[in-house]
Amino acid sequence: MTAQPPKFTTLGCRLNAYETEAMKELSAQAGMGNAVIVNTCAVTAEAVRKARQEIRKLRRDNPDATLIVTGCAAQTEPHTFAAMAEVDMVIGNTEKMQPETWARMAKGPDFIGETEKVQVDDIMSVTETAGHLIDGFGTRSRAYVQVQNGCDHRCTFCIIPFGRGNSRSVPAGVVVDQIKRLVDKGYNEVVLTGVDLTSWGADLPGEPRLGDLVMRILRLVPDLPRLRISSIDSIEADENLMQAIATEPRLMPHLHLSLQAGDNMILKRMKRRHLRDDAIRFCEQARALRPDMTFGADIIAGFPTETEAMFENSLRLVTECDLTWLHVFPYSPRQGTPAAKMPPVHGKAIKERAARLRQIGDAQVQRHLAAQVGLTHKVLLENPVMGRTEQFTEVSFAAPQPEGQIISAQISGFAGQQLVARPLVT
Repeated sequence: MTAQPPKFTTLGCRLNAYETEAMKELSAQAGMGNAVIVNTCAVTAEAVRKARQEIRKLRRDNPDATLIVTGCAAQTEPHTFAAMAEVDMVIGNTEKMQPETWARMAKGPDFIGETEKVQVDDIMSVTETAGHLIDGFGTRSRAYVQVQNGCDHRCTFCIIPFGRGNSRSVPAGVVVDQIKRLVDKGYNEVVLTGVDLTSWGADLPGEPRLGDLVMRILRLVPDLPRLRISSIDSIEADENLMQAIATEPRLMPHLHLSLQAGDNMILKRMKRRHLRDDAIRFCEQARALRPDMTFGADIIAGFPTETEAMFENSLRLVTECDLTWLHVFPYSPRQGTPAAKMPPVHGKAIKERAARLRQIGDAQVQRHLAAQVGLTHKVLLENPVMGRTEQFTEVSFAAPQPEGQIISAQISGFAGQQLVARPLVT
């Protein structure tokens, strides 16, 4: 009887999802079978709680499988998971991307049982990030390419540097070669992803910047229709990135900003490197260079010491920056971070502030959708009846369209948070 391939469960960010795809290939190359691998997230205490809950469920559903835990939560608190009876092995974020790790685990549960249950090295000693060559994931239209990992900054609320290590970059030549390969396979959009994208290049010879990488990709891969950037720290946007925004139509007019708050005192207590005026100025500059630019942003509600007046500054930032897509995070203390020791905001107030942020975020989405009615957009089809505009807005179609292709469509209306469109014959 042929062994079943491993089952993977991914929690957390897009980078985790990317790395899960790489692990699938590594486990297949090693010939591993009858295993369950949980790729965890550590961004909040709630994320760790959900990981433990998921592990218990997976053990109940797969009583005979080898259960392996990896990811950021496994890296930051390995002994929490090693203490769980359901878990056979805990491997770190570095180990999970190494072929030899999978070759060892493929030897079976008896071999695993004879080794140390925890295989987690010091992430801060890692100095390189490999460009893992995967064929994209999620849809047949869009591929994600990891160009950076780790973070050199120490925001007071964030545990992620201790899960990912210090910032390290994939060399530009490796990135370009991978994107060429993906374009040859038919992908019409590539998304650059990482933990702290705008720090890309600081550890490479000559210290290139993210804008240099973007311009190089667009120059050397002329057949790539769309290049998209995931989350960036706007204070680190360099001159070439702004030039690309102004002059390169193949760079998509949507940026997700790591803002976190709109009050200067809270930003200082978070140990962020920008002030609210910096965020407003960046959005104004980017939109002046590219009038169709849309912004998403991460905002934390109820950070320790946040007063109602401070929160109001964050609330106003949504309209002052004209943000469209909000990721709202109700603050929850993360053990081991400086913020966890600061005077907390009452839980009821945190919940109420998060709801108000989501409410204004929903209103911003509706404004954006209404403004698109009657316009023509280039839509990349993620499936036969849904695609996304260049601004990353979802578009629905009544009749099936060619999946993976970019088509012209006229927007006839909107429903919920989706535009409704009809294809234009070209």
